[in-house]
Amino acid sequence: MENTSENVRSQMRKGVLEYCILCILSKKEAYASSIIDELKTANMIVVEGTLYPLLIRQKNQGLLTYRWEESTQGPPRKYYEITEKGRAQLAEMDAAWQEMVESIETLKR
Repeated sequence: MENTSENVRSQMRKGVLEYCILCILSKKEAYASSIIDELKTANMIVVEGTLYPLLIRQKNQGLLTYRWEESTQGPPRKYYEITEKGRAQLAEMDAAWQEMVESIETLKR
């Protein structure tokens, strides 16, 4: 039963990761490992192999942009930043999320 429960959580997390990334970047620009750290803090466990394809897709959709910055520790870091198109998408996702939560709450009653 535990595997089924974890699988359900995993599938639900994958469905909201793009939303979570935009939420994080709406507050400040960040590089991949700091995005992963924030997701882990929120119990949204993610590995780099999951995150990078999402970041690339969101960049290709014009939702994110990035810049390189030299690092004092190791190689340069790629900092991601939300674009105006990304902010508009986030606003739509916020509205859709609220609507979904309200629908589920209605069904649970």
